Amino acid sequence: MISLWLLIKIPKFHQPKIQSSLLYKSLLQRSNFSTLSHPSSSSQESRIPNLANHKDWLSPNEAIKIFQSLKNPDFTLPLFNQISQRKDYNPNEALYTTVINKLALAKNFDAIETLLEKIKIERKCRLSEDFFVNVIRIYGNLGGRINSAIRTLFDMPSYKCWPSVKSFNFVLNLLVSSKQFEVVHEVYMSASRLGVEIDACSLNILIKGLCQCGKFDAAFSVFDEFPKQNFRPNVRTFSTIMHSLCHHGRIDEALLLLDRMERDGIEPDAIMFNTLISGLRKNGRVVEGIKVFDRMMVQGCDPNPGTYQEILYSLLDDNRFVEAKEFMCRMIQKGMNPSFESYKLVIQGFCSGNLVGDMDWALKQMIRQGFVPKMGMWKRIVQCLVSGRIKSTTLPYEEIVGS
Repeated sequence: MISLWLLIKIPKFHQPKIQSSLLYKSLLQRSNFSTLSHPSSSSQESRIPNLANHKDWLSPNEAIKIFQSLKNPDFTLPLFNQISQRKDYNPNEALYTTVINKLALAKNFDAIETLLEKIKIERKCRLSEDFFVNVIRIYGNLGGRINSAIRTLFDMPSYKCWPSVKSFNFVLNLLVSSKQFEVVHEVYMSASRLGVEIDACSLNILIKGLCQCGKFDAAFSVFDEFPKQNFRPNVRTFSTIMHSLCHHGRIDEALLLLDRMERDGIEPDAIMFNTLISGLRKNGRVVEGIKVFDRMMVQGCDPNPGTYQEILYSLLDDNRFVEAKEFMCRMIQKGMNPSFESYKLVIQGFCSGNLVGDMDWALKQMIRQGFVPKMGMWKRIVQCLVSGRIKSTTLPYEEIVGS
């Protein structure tokens, strides 16, 4: 297990038989009430089907259908309380999941915690890991209750269900996504206590969190642990670090990372190259960006439209308008359309350089692609004409207006 120097002293978590179709239709009709959001008054309660003393047998599957057809999720808990008092109450995981999902729709997360305690006491059925992953997802993604999500993970053994790396990584990723960086390390270090064997994905999530909070030294420390843990870093590992390095302007380190990746025999994908080319462009290193593009082609990695557009912007940023036009032709031949902004910039460049034929080509191609030049662009062209910097144009006025 890795020991990292992560930042903060973290507070401890506080864990905290067959029913007749006639009866079933009757129950459905009576459960399809609507509208009132909080069933507090006796008149509201009276609209809930009275199932507690109903004499007919109610199987778990029939109960599930009743909850699924319930229009007002706020009535879920009172209805479940009725069913749980029946002699034929025999819940299974599917019923518990249906009830919890309905309570989540009502945003009644306190009731979910109450129900989980009831389930723990009752021990009516065995629960799978997927059940708890669903609960954790509800707490984290719908309720924003990160502490409850963590508590659920650590409480799983109380239900005789031990977490695997699947649920463990789900919580780690939830913490990183919600920027709970100060808690990630403590949860990670608890893996052995939960009987979880970490995998490469666990380390990737940890690296992602460290990169997002700018702790690159710690991220590289985790990165160096891959071989010690008998893991092999993948494209995702390198891509995560690459993106963060470029985002923070640490381009030289990003280039070294690309070299290391190739030494390790891991092929970069188009997204990684795009990230690096974009980072070089934003730091004014256009020539190096083009070299990375050429390197990409030599290695047999197919550029995607984003790659081509990034190189085109690099050429335009560097005022290399003739080369930009040639590159645009290359894009068009491959079925890729340059952006409106690209046409705008290249036309401005051709106007500035008095390149009549090139401007003519760009305007025609822009119109063919379905773009409508804006007033500012026409003003720029007219200003050039009036100032005498462009003496003529081969693009007929009628064609411009007609398009």
